[in-house]
Amino acid sequence: MVKFCSLAEALAENLFDGDSVAFEGFTHLIPHAAAHEAIRQGRQELTLIRMTPDLVYDQMVGMGMAKKLIFSYLGNPGVGLLRRCRDAIENCHPRAVEIEEHSHAGMANAYEAGAAGLPLAVFRGYRGAGLTEVNPNIRSVTCPFTGETLAAVPALRPDVTFIHAQKANRKGDVLVEGIVGIQKEAVLAAKRAVVTVEEVVEDFADVHPNCCVLPQWTIRAIAVVPGGAHPSYAHGYYARDNATYLEWDHIAADRESFRAWMKIHVLDAKPEVFASRVGHLRRAA
Repeated sequence: MVKFCSLAEALAENLFDGDSVAFEGFTHLIPHAAAHEAIRQGRQELTLIRMTPDLVYDQMVGMGMAKKLIFSYLGNPGVGLLRRCRDAIENCHPRAVEIEEHSHAGMANAYEAGAAGLPLAVFRGYRGAGLTEVNPNIRSVTCPFTGETLAAVPALRPDVTFIHAQKANRKGDVLVEGIVGIQKEAVLAAKRAVVTVEEVVEDFADVHPNCCVLPQWTIRAIAVVPGGAHPSYAHGYYARDNATYLEWDHIAADRESFRAWMKIHVLDAKPEVFASRVGHLRRAA
């Protein structure tokens, strides 16, 4: 049965040292608040999984929490590099990090396979791609019916997936509106799923045509964290804080400035600060 609780409690009961964990969100609804709580609780030796790691994983890698990254596209969207990730990969600071890079299609299919309980994903892809030369988990299989050579990757089955969504109802069903991305599959593929939401409502009404409802039985815990996706946006609630993404490039460029920012804005902060951070942003259309 889904549990409504604080973010600190939800994370303490569901994310453990050594876990494989996905903090998923595509363009919007990126679960920054949940990632910050993981940092505050000092989780270590994590395998971080995500289609498009951005500031969230730059911060977690920079704090030395990750032993491995499984991803497609590693960067600060619209800006450039993830400087803490690059420092870890190139200079082993603050620790060495193993990387496993895929295409978006490879990651999406791997999540879908995990959600279906399959051991691998089979699809058309990676033909002539250089990734096959650096990622031993990209392999090929021959179709037993047509003889066609297809790409194969291991299914993704995180120990726990964290997502942010707009609403939950009091039964524990969760509504995701706007760009859904791979959140549904990441939740279904995981052993445990934790959702932060903008609000809890009696029931869902006037939903966006492009929406997804995750039933309560797919979710372990729900925490109400208004603004929990900031600086990404939440469709219908607040806009993307572009200035923060630009500022991050300068903050993360230096190890000392990074640690100073993390102490003020993450380590010494509380989950409720997310609501105040988005107060100056206009409500999204």
